[in-house]
Amino acid sequence: MHVHIYQPARNPMQSGIAKTKSWLLEFDQSERKTIGALAGYTGSGDTLSTQLKMSFQSKQDAIEFAVKKGFSYDVSEPKKRARRAKAYSDNFAYGRKLNWTH
Repeated sequence: MHVHIYQPARNPMQSGIAKTKSWLLEFDQSERKTIGALAGYTGSGDTLSTQLKMSFQSKQDAIEFAVKKGFSYDVSEPKKRARRAKAYSDNFAYGRKLNWTH
């Protein structure tokens, strides 16, 4: 069985970074999804990939769990945000490229 270990990205609708400190372990899909003929819903008998996400405090804990259970794994490192320091007064700076308007 193969698992994917990653650190989740922040919510794009908010500026906060809640729920991004932990590491998640997700199982890869082992069975194809099927489309129900009567209702048209998609389903699968594979509950590990659709319903189970395990949370760990550190990347090393997640890797140790995968090794202990005999799972093959891949780790995705998080991309760090590039933050620019800016201030409100920069809107009115003399060397601004575009003129400030109301």
